[in-house]
Amino acid sequence: MTIENQIKWDLELIRRYDLSGPRYTSYPTAIQFDPDLSAEQLVGKGQETADASAPLSLYLHIPFCTHVCYYCACNKVITRNKKKAQPYLEQLYREMETLSEWYAGDRVVNQLHWGGGTPTFINDDQMRELTDRLRRHFRLRDDDQGDYSIEIDPREADAERMKVIRELGFNRVSLGVQDIDPKVQEAVNRLQPTSLSEEIIGAAREEGFRSVNIDLIYGLPHQSIDSFGRTVEKIIEMSPDRLSVFNYAHMPDRFRSQKHINEEDLPVPADKLIILENTINQLLAAGYVYIGMDHFAKPEDELAIAQRNGQLHRNFQGYTTHSDCDLVAMGVSAISQIGDVYYQNEHDLKLYQDRIDQDAQAIKRGVILNADDRIRRRVITQLICHFELDPAQIEREFNLDFDRYFAKEQELLRQFAEDGLLVREGRRIKVTPAGRLLIRRICMTFDAYIPQHEAGRTFSRII
Repeated sequence: MTIENQIKWDLELIRRYDLSGPRYTSYPTAIQFDPDLSAEQLVGKGQETADASAPLSLYLHIPFCTHVCYYCACNKVITRNKKKAQPYLEQLYREMETLSEWYAGDRVVNQLHWGGGTPTFINDDQMRELTDRLRRHFRLRDDDQGDYSIEIDPREADAERMKVIRELGFNRVSLGVQDIDPKVQEAVNRLQPTSLSEEIIGAAREEGFRSVNIDLIYGLPHQSIDSFGRTVEKIIEMSPDRLSVFNYAHMPDRFRSQKHINEEDLPVPADKLIILENTINQLLAAGYVYIGMDHFAKPEDELAIAQRNGQLHRNFQGYTTHSDCDLVAMGVSAISQIGDVYYQNEHDLKLYQDRIDQDAQAIKRGVILNADDRIRRRVITQLICHFELDPAQIEREFNLDFDRYFAKEQELLRQFAEDGLLVREGRRIKVTPAGRLLIRRICMTFDAYIPQHEAGRTFSRII
């Protein structure tokens, strides 16, 4: 695919449609999760609707961080006390045993991800123990053919640590860089010399990791058009297989650590748009493929191949190639997707720990999908992953008349077509290069809960 066919930057469209909206890591989105649904209801329905012969995806949340990054909106616990890790791991093992009884069976784990927080907060022996417990309760692969990934803080890892992580079976690694400019790093309290990131990437290549992902954030304090351009140029030199380029959303009322960031130091909206446009152009010129929203990958990466083959999927870890997997998530605030059910654990660490001690599970809230949810989830997933939709496919899959079922949505789709966000080829809907950056807005057309969202909830801006 040529650069011109991937993205077209249309400033007028962006200004018109750059609203706040969901990221659609699930549909319905997490704000629809109901605290009145019991764990028994959610688990029971999940077991009833799951394919017990399909493979699994596992997610483990390690919430601890040694340092606070002021921009961060993740669920984390800031502490230098490494002794806090082991009691949490012991509770994780109790939850793991419960969840394996519910879902493991003989199902192969094709995808594994440790996130946080900072998974590298725990030491090598704790990593080995955690992996051993996982193998005891779930059928982990031993042929290196699964997607087993871990998030790395380059300030808390080195070449020797990467060797241990590879020996444990991980073959993908993701590291946060955000920005290489020292002034920006100081302003967000993440001092991280580029040499540390280069060491981790070099070690990952040396140890045979299959993929390296780097996270960047645009819109941070003291970033300028030129300075972030230099950051992207340096990252391209590092040659990661995948990149995530996130928009910093300044919401100090929701995230306490962001109160340390001076709003006056943030780039103005006009500069922020130029930063994003330039970043996209740099990455496309370097040969990366635009996967969607914040994500880029090399053409030979499995994400890009899956998108070309119509097999890309999206879940709470972002874009993935494993649409056939139920997602079993463990740890504080972790979100699972089992069959037609989503549910989330307690968000507060103490509440999570208390629930594990009492019940050996910590489910706080969730949602059971109805027939309409399943239809709309399929439509939204198809659009956000592949930028096109064949109504005939939806009709065959769900035995409905697409135009009649989505009669209310047709007017807005026609408006999108007039504005150049999409085109109709016969009945097929195709998102244009100008519409791809605004795919979240297009997906919102099919979100039955949007009026309730707008009544009092806010999401991050699309761009």
